[in-house]
Amino acid sequence: MPHVLVAGKLHRSGMALLESAKGVTFDYVEEVSEASYAPLIDKADGLVIRTQPLSAATVALAQKLKIVSRHGVGYDAVHLPALVERGIALAVVGDVNSVSVAEHSMMLLLATVKQALRADRSVRAGDWTWRNLLQAQEVSGKCLLIIGYGRIGRNLARMAGGFGMRVRAHDPFLQKQGWPSGSVEPVADLLEGLAWADAVSVNVPKADRPLLGAREFEVMKPTAVVINTARGGIVDEAALAAALSAGKLAGAGLDVFEAEPPPQGSPLLTMDNVLLTPHIAGLTAECAERMAVGSVQNVLDFFNGRIDPNLVVNRAQLNMAPS
Repeated sequence: MPHVLVAGKLHRSGMALLESAKGVTFDYVEEVSEASYAPLIDKADGLVIRTQPLSAATVALAQKLKIVSRHGVGYDAVHLPALVERGIALAVVGDVNSVSVAEHSMMLLLATVKQALRADRSVRAGDWTWRNLLQAQEVSGKCLLIIGYGRIGRNLARMAGGFGMRVRAHDPFLQKQGWPSGSVEPVADLLEGLAWADAVSVNVPKADRPLLGAREFEVMKPTAVVINTARGGIVDEAALAAALSAGKLAGAGLDVFEAEPPPQGSPLLTMDNVLLTPHIAGLTAECAERMAVGSVQNVLDFFNGRIDPNLVVNRAQLNMAPS
């Protein structure tokens, strides 16, 4: 009989699925911290985890653990080498948040270009004259470069196309593997694409170094805006703040940060041409339900021997699954 540890508050539909599973017991810790669930992990055969870390030290405590299921698609906070060494599978949910994240990217793009933050503040301050500055712009006819043309990027392209934007995408991996059909053309050279763009949306995984930094901002139009709903650290925040302060960029919309929450000393917090949201692009009510159900289903499917291998990050660990 597998015992499952749920670390972090789940949507009720996910818990209902777990409660209805025959022959499964579980512990449920709603707090999102490693310290809150670590004392219970020694009993767990399976772990459903939200955004909190899973360190190598905690993995070492989990002597019975066979499957870790992430409540989402990223796993930056999970110490994957420790799982691989122990033969523990790491699963993620499928395409549950691409629409939510793409919508959020489009919202940040529109709000930034339309100067929604400044407009709101002018009304609250009683400054009706701000409207005559004509700072708001249109997105129709503008050029959008999408960096990363996976499911999120393609959904964003569809939405931006509905607003009459001209869309191109930069994704070296897809250019090698085969570019998706449709009207969006690939841009092989990132700097060329950045120079062309009126707006840039980042939709790629985090790498070893920032993808957008001072060099990249230098080639962009001073009227351009940068949107990041992917991961903190992909955009160099210090370089971004410097470019915005110097008038080399017009604005930014950020949902993710190098440190979350960002430190109070960050200059980005004081800029009225920067719209900030607390890493919520994928946290709609609908998406939260899909992620909860998907993450629990992965654990149940693992112990029933029918987990989708495409959802397992370290597929070789499927050899450890029960038959």
